[in-house]
Amino acid sequence: MTAAPVTTLVLEASGLVKRYGHVTALDGADFELRPNEVLAVIGDNGAGKSTLIKALSGAIVPDGGEIRLDGQRVHFHSPLDARRHGVETVYQDLAVAPAMDIAENVFLGREIRRRGVLGSVLRMVDKRAMAETARSAMAELNIGVGSMRQPVETLSGGQRQGVAVARSAAFARHVIILDEPTAALGVKESRQVLDLIRRVRDRGLPVILISHDMPQVWEVADRIHVQRLGRRIAVIDPRQVSSSDGVAIMTGALDPAKVPSAVT
Repeated sequence: MTAAPVTTLVLEASGLVKRYGHVTALDGADFELRPNEVLAVIGDNGAGKSTLIKALSGAIVPDGGEIRLDGQRVHFHSPLDARRHGVETVYQDLAVAPAMDIAENVFLGREIRRRGVLGSVLRMVDKRAMAETARSAMAELNIGVGSMRQPVETLSGGQRQGVAVARSAAFARHVIILDEPTAALGVKESRQVLDLIRRVRDRGLPVILISHDMPQVWEVADRIHVQRLGRRIAVIDPRQVSSSDGVAIMTGALDPAKVPSAVT
């Protein structure tokens, strides 16, 4: 019998520990992200999911354990360091500049300089190249907006989220982390963002989704990482485990060992 091929995990963590004084936020936490999947991370308040994501995105440095990217051990000392490794994060506050236009926001902090002396000495940006690249990035994800010169403050909440995601997708080489992407959106705009998450995954970029909205999690996630008391207690398949059982596992009301299909 031919052995099944081994798939290299895109992002992996083992035994992560993070303490704040006498409080242990991560207590030997493990994490595994597979290629081409939407992996949701859920957990009750104080479960350590935010600390886990901060460690994976470089916002904090864990006290113990290790993180591997494409099988290679990495050390993220800052979010900028994680970005250099192709890990992009879209936070709940989006970090967009409302008064700036769409193209400027897509290239925020990574502006394209004009060639020659104008770029190297006078540090002038190439607005045309930025607009063309931003237009391609938005079109590839089917994000409907007008001109790339349109100020972000004139966009809807869903469109602003789209700009932030398009920016990450344009530069991410390994993974995009989305922190509560629909928290401040209405039903219609939330639907647009969920469709956007699927399109990002279908382009070949795995997505880590942090959300408290269980119906949305069960709708869009391929697998669900359940965090409790600072560690992973289960990884469940939303096609085999109901959302009510998933929430029960998350809160400790149900032992994952009693749900054979919970662990994948």
